[in-house]
Amino acid sequence: MKQWLAKMRKGYGKKLVSLHSWNGWIVVILALTGLVLFQGTWRGILGEGRVLIRWLHVVVGLASLIPVMFYLVLASKHWKQLKGKGVQRANVLIVLGLLVGWLISGVLLWQFKAIGPSWSNSALTVHDVLTWVGLPYIIYHSITRLKWLKQPHRLTIKTGEPSEGIHPAASPQAVLSRRAFIRTAVGAGLVIAIGPSFLKWMSSQLSSGADIEKLVESDSNKLVPAPTPLPASMPPLGGGSKGSFRIYTVTPIPKFDNSNFSFTVDGLVNNKLQWNWEQFVKLKRKVQVSDFHCVTGWSVYKNTWEGILLKDLLKQAGVKPNAMTVKLYSGDGVYTDSLTLEQANMDDVMVAVLHDGKPIPSDLGGPVRLVVPKMYTYKSVKWLNRVELIEGDHTGYWEERGYSTDAWV
Repeated sequence: MKQWLAKMRKGYGKKLVSLHSWNGWIVVILALTGLVLFQGTWRGILGEGRVLIRWLHVVVGLASLIPVMFYLVLASKHWKQLKGKGVQRANVLIVLGLLVGWLISGVLLWQFKAIGPSWSNSALTVHDVLTWVGLPYIIYHSITRLKWLKQPHRLTIKTGEPSEGIHPAASPQAVLSRRAFIRTAVGAGLVIAIGPSFLKWMSSQLSSGADIEKLVESDSNKLVPAPTPLPASMPPLGGGSKGSFRIYTVTPIPKFDNSNFSFTVDGLVNNKLQWNWEQFVKLKRKVQVSDFHCVTGWSVYKNTWEGILLKDLLKQAGVKPNAMTVKLYSGDGVYTDSLTLEQANMDDVMVAVLHDGKPIPSDLGGPVRLVVPKMYTYKSVKWLNRVELIEGDHTGYWEERGYSTDAWV
């Protein structure tokens, strides 16, 4: 072991160059894949490719442990070199803290089913904060240190005597040197690349119920009459939802009005059911409070939903004995998913038309969306407009693209 450590410490400057090079590439790959995963618009463009990118993000994230372990081998020598240099030591601790924080929060998100929604929701927040705070810093750090370390004179002390190494930032530099240009270029590139996504993320973190209010006010759906909330919905029975929805869609968000809305229950049923909007809002509704958990790690708690229980619609239609599966269609014409009959008959599976006493805006899947509280929300089909009873199984949109058929929270 001692011989291995001695070998690793030999050629210290080259090892440090290699460390920054690998770390820089790892962070760049994580940044690009992370931004793709964050931006919902990429879902429809990439299809199943998004699942591959997610796995690339996970694998490279786990690989980020390698530079940390590599640095720890060199740490004692590097730390002695930085004696009396408080800023440089702080820089090292910041970079290590970011890498370790990303790794731990990323592993928790990767294992979201094992840790549950509460932990994964916190892990996602920490992962986001570290990303937006640390990503510009650590990419800048890796690229600029790599450039400096490749300059031979950076590895010697300017006393005429060779040295095993000196920290690359230890000597003065001209204001408009090549290093300064690299700093400026890298900084400007990062602002252009991640600035819009950062602002979008900050907006989602700072918003609360007012965010939903704005979505309701700007709703592109034009359906009349609006559903009249039951007393339990106004004020909301759950006290108002806690958290922020992240808007994901695989297609452009559809718009509905009285002329193009219909809701159908058909397939292997005794009585095909179909309503226009005016008829649908007259159906008897119920109110329930439930949490909303996305498979990507975020949650919105204590939502007050109002709508018709799916099991009541199935009972009214009369399910034929050979029906096995409830196939669910989105009004976007692309997205589908399914539940078993047993799952569809759970007491809290709801065809919802109101959220916290307000019409569900188009951005959140309105005017009608499914709510399956005990499952991750790729089962809670947005813009629901058809329920079909079928004999065999059905593989949903995201299950076809790598998501687990086991969607239980």
